[in-house]
Amino acid sequence: MGIGATAGVAAAGGFALSANASGKSAAKSSDALVFDKDGYTELTTTITDADGHDKEVVYHFWKAITYVTNPVDEKYQSLKVSVPVKIDGKAVDATDAPIVFANSVGGYMPSSVADATGVGGGMTGAPTGGASGSATPSASASSSSGTGEVQSGGNAMLNGQGEMVNLGKLGLAAGYVVVEPGARGRTLTDSDGNYYGTAPAAIVDLKAAVRYVRANKGVIPGDTDRIVSTGTSAGGALSSLLGASGDSRVYDSYLKELGAAEASDAIFATGAWCPITDLEHADGAYEWNWGTNVTQSTGKAVDQAVSKELRSQFAEYQASLRLRGLNGFGPLTARNYDEYMVKQYLEPSATKYLTDLSDSDRASYLAANTFITWSGGRATFSWADFLTHVGARKKTTPAFDAFDLSTGENNEFGKDKTQARHFTAYSLKNDTTGATGKRLESDIPEKLNLMNPMYHLKEHNPSRSKHWWIRLGTKDSDTSLTISANLAAAVADLGDDVNHLYYWDEGHGSNIDPADFITWIAKVTGYKKRATK
Repeated sequence: MGIGATAGVAAAGGFALSANASGKSAAKSSDALVFDKDGYTELTTTITDADGHDKEVVYHFWKAITYVTNPVDEKYQSLKVSVPVKIDGKAVDATDAPIVFANSVGGYMPSSVADATGVGGGMTGAPTGGASGSATPSASASSSSGTGEVQSGGNAMLNGQGEMVNLGKLGLAAGYVVVEPGARGRTLTDSDGNYYGTAPAAIVDLKAAVRYVRANKGVIPGDTDRIVSTGTSAGGALSSLLGASGDSRVYDSYLKELGAAEASDAIFATGAWCPITDLEHADGAYEWNWGTNVTQSTGKAVDQAVSKELRSQFAEYQASLRLRGLNGFGPLTARNYDEYMVKQYLEPSATKYLTDLSDSDRASYLAANTFITWSGGRATFSWADFLTHVGARKKTTPAFDAFDLSTGENNEFGKDKTQARHFTAYSLKNDTTGATGKRLESDIPEKLNLMNPMYHLKEHNPSRSKHWWIRLGTKDSDTSLTISANLAAAVADLGDDVNHLYYWDEGHGSNIDPADFITWIAKVTGYKKRATK
């Protein structure tokens, strides 16, 4: 019987468990993964909701629940649960409320809730800023030292005023149940120097956490069939992957080894902000998008010969996807993607931005940005002028699989005592570190599939999420703008509901429409209003 075939069972237990990374075998226990419904602390907090109103929220809080029976590291393989019981003095019944499953992964780094003392806080580590005004770094913007440092990111976003946005808190203030899982990450090493948080550890952990929640249907508060995942940057990639790979059996051996609950790991809806994903094709996509722009660190254009070769790889990959653009655009290719981006996303984004400004502010902005033609309440411009407007790119080339193995993504594919490895044949061929071998290591292709939502969408996974909310800033050069556009096109081609747009002039980690997202959750889940009594 496949692990993913028994959605909604009461609890896991009674099946054989393998040894964990330390060689210790976990004992069988029929109730090890049963949620303790009475094990909460009642807390009161004031939350500024998605509409900017302060709300007093009384909620029940469960801290640091280990979600597998055979954890490699409980510090990371645990989750916390927050359930509203009273908002502004009115009792709330969250029995059937949607569950916001908010991961806080940033940079594919470890994420822990072990010391959390309430909703939306207590994460070890802190988000880092960047030249783009980012709240969350991409993996390649982070240190790849094997120190076990923790990066909080998936819930750390910035609104249009530079203020932090925490979707866990906003979900709680809306009357939703909030589950915040920890997960292993790429920098974790054991006492022997072995890396135990590299791919596919993070997605396996998040799937195990979803299984824990769904295995406790009827015990844990909330509608376990209406789980809505959220995440930003690498956390956005993992949220996308959760949505695309629901109940895929390619993870079964990993989940069994951890002693994950025998339940479904499919989620209902996916929220992904600036997802750093499709890693094996990200270098080509990045060069197609930003190849002619200078880099922030040097002020010079990157090696154009390398950039050209990578752009050629993108063209081949894009053709192989056989995607069609939204709104009847037709086949998406490297030759017409610039037109698609401008018409489908960038001009509408700029138009909304300018429309929302006062007359005087709009006039000032247009005077400072003469590449935009403003006529009839609509902004128009060329792709080339847009690239000039964005200016410097954040990353060198290759942006993800660096020739010198220096990126966080190289670390993400580390193994055993090897901190970083190549995951594309092109970068291996051009390696500058003296790495031996002419072929990628044999486990890399499988791990790339395990980490890429596009793989599962190409397979038409029937248990994927059918509702998608995808966002990216137009000035986000942590990745290519085509990455999320391809993701949106892929799910739309499968007939799924997709809500995808770009934030004008925003950088990495932005979330300027959180109120709309909170409303969207209610809409797609059918949870029309908070139940009060």
